[in-house]
Amino acid sequence: MATQKSTLLPWIKKAYSKDDFAASFEDQLQAVVLQEVVFVQMLRLERRRSERSGKRFVLVLISGEDFHFGSDETLLNNIVAAISSSTRETDVLGWYKRGLTLGLLMTEICQTDIVTIDTIIQKISVAVKRAISLEKYRRLKLVFRVFPQEGEKRSSNDEGNVILYPDLSGRHDPKCHSLVLKRTLDIFGSLVFLIVFLPAFALIALLVKLTSEGPILFCQRRVGQYGNEFNFYKFRTMYVNNDSGIHREYVTKLIAGGGDLGKGIYKLIHDPRVTTLGQLLRKTSLDELPQFVNVLMNDMSLVGPRPPLPYEYERYQTWHKRRVLELKPGLTGLWQVEGRSRTTFDEMVRMDLKYAKIRCLWVDLKILMQTPAAMFGRGAY
Repeated sequence: MATQKSTLLPWIKKAYSKDDFAASFEDQLQAVVLQEVVFVQMLRLERRRSERSGKRFVLVLISGEDFHFGSDETLLNNIVAAISSSTRETDVLGWYKRGLTLGLLMTEICQTDIVTIDTIIQKISVAVKRAISLEKYRRLKLVFRVFPQEGEKRSSNDEGNVILYPDLSGRHDPKCHSLVLKRTLDIFGSLVFLIVFLPAFALIALLVKLTSEGPILFCQRRVGQYGNEFNFYKFRTMYVNNDSGIHREYVTKLIAGGGDLGKGIYKLIHDPRVTTLGQLLRKTSLDELPQFVNVLMNDMSLVGPRPPLPYEYERYQTWHKRRVLELKPGLTGLWQVEGRSRTTFDEMVRMDLKYAKIRCLWVDLKILMQTPAAMFGRGAY
C-alpha cells in the first residue's frame, strides 16, 4: 500500500500536460493528501479514541518558507511521496493548514518510550531529507507531538496543546461567530460588574485588611485554556504562610474518587487555613469578584469551567484535561448553577464537557442569570 501511495503522484503527472498539471495540481494532490477540514476532524476523533483506549498517537507537522502551495509543486510532490513511502497504511496524511502545513497522523503507537519516538522522528526526517535538496530541507520546520502527553513536564510557554487542538481555533470552530459574541459579552459584562460592585470591593478590601494580617488580594497561578498558566486573583480568605499540603492531599483523593470525602463535596470544608471572614466570602463567592479583571485580560470568561491549580491538573486523567484544554475558564458555569459543591469530581467534569457542546450566547446568559441564586441560595464551601 505504501508503494502505491508513493508512486501515485508521478503517475498522475504523466497523464497530464504541463499546463494541465499546474492548473489542477491541488485536485490531483487530494488523491493522497486529505483536505484540511477532513484532516482536522480526524485529529479530533483520534484524540477522543486515544482518551478512551489509552493508545497514544504522534502528530507530525511539516512547514517552511518554500512550502506554500503553488510555489514549488515538485517540492511538495517529493515530500508527499517520501512520507507516503515511509509510513503505514493506517497513518493519515493531510493539510493541517491548507497550502502551508502538512500534517501526518500516526495512530496507535504501541510504544511511546524515548527510543521509539526518536526512531519515528529519525525515520520521517531522513525520508524527507533524502527526497529534497539539503538547502530546502534546512528551510523546513518539522514538529512532533505525542498525545496524550502523560509523564511530560507541562510548561506555560509550551504550544504543544494548541497544536493538538486546531479544531478549536477560529478556522475550524463552527461557532466562531458565537466566540466573538462571547468575548463581547465578557468585556461588557465585566466592566459593568466592576462598576456596580465597586462599593463592595472597597468594603471587602477594608474588612480583609482589618480582620487578618497579609495582603488584600491573593494571586495564584492557575491553568487556563490549552494548559497555559495565568495569574488568578481573589480576595484573600486564608491566613498567610499556610500549608498547601492539606489541599494537595485532599485534591489527590478527590480526583482519584476517594470514598471517605463525602458524597459530592468538591471543596475542602472545615479548612483550618481559612479566616472567619474568609468562610463568609467563600460561601457567597464574593472572594472571586477580582476575577472580573481576569476576564478583561482575556485569561478567563464570564462563563466556563473553574481553572485548576497546576498540581490539580497534573493529577487529571486524560479525559479530565478536556475541561481545561477545550474551554476558556470562567467565573461561573454549568457546574456552579446545577451542581456546585454537591457533585463528585467526575460529575463536575462531565458538566463542563456538556457545556462545551451546548455553549452559545443564550446558554451563557441563562447561566449568568442563575448564578446569584447559586451563590446566595445553595452557597459554596
